[in-house]
Amino acid sequence: SHHRPWCVPATEGAAAMGRVIRSQRKGRGGIFTSHSTHRKGSAQFRKHDNAERHHYVKGTVNEIIHDSGRGAPLAKVTFRDPYRYKHQKELFVAAEGMYSGQFVYCGKKANLTIGNVKPVGDMPEGTIICNVEEKTGDRGSLARASGDYAIVVAHNPDSGITRVKLPSGCKKVISSECRAMIGQVAGGGRTEKPMLKAGRSFHKYKAKRNSWPRVRGVAMNPCEHPHGGGNHQHIGHASTVSRYAPPGQKVGLIAARRTGRLRGTVVVKPSKDEK
Repeated sequence: SHHRPWCVPATEGAAAMGRVIRSQRKGRGGIFTSHSTHRKGSAQFRKHDNAERHHYVKGTVNEIIHDSGRGAPLAKVTFRDPYRYKHQKELFVAAEGMYSGQFVYCGKKANLTIGNVKPVGDMPEGTIICNVEEKTGDRGSLARASGDYAIVVAHNPDSGITRVKLPSGCKKVISSECRAMIGQVAGGGRTEKPMLKAGRSFHKYKAKRNSWPRVRGVAMNPCEHPHGGGNHQHIGHASTVSRYAPPGQKVGLIAARRTGRLRGTVVVKPSKDEK
């Protein structure tokens, strides 16, 4: 047989090569990008202007609509432009209890009623809020999923910061200038009804993105996943993996601080500004 120096020997190539695994393919986009054709638009507050910074602006809820791929309903709100003769139409994440025809007020001097938007620094501690800004003027980014809410925990007027408790339970320090809507997001209890059949999951993820059905790594062959292969379905090594593992190896519990069931009660230590 001819010796071809440019050919890699079969054994050497098999040892070096594996498949490009699913998590690597997701990074490229393609078929894994979100299905945004039927979506109504990005749900955001008004642009943070002078009128809202010092006074308030009145808007009317035109209708409450469904948004494809989102559990929470949206509210179409129309404001009169404070500077020019025209209307400003915004899409808000609807709070529980909002209705079409309702007047909503946005700004520092707005009242503390459900659906109004005002800076968290002007709200009393314990207020239930949603669609909270993370940075002043980012138009809402925290506690936006259906039924979610955050709670104003404490203010520090000297440094202009406010602590809020997020839906995950963790506390976050944000600027007191950050705006939030009063109330909790509508559409709560969505996850309490069981899916019951595969067809419902199919239609749920058809509106979101290609992430279902999901084949487990241990059910694959060794070339397709680090957990694949073996005479029984088992991982064969620790499922925790380094933060700095190369793509293709980085599957499982990535950079886990701890694993296993959460046992016992969590004691939250009071912070300095709460004492």
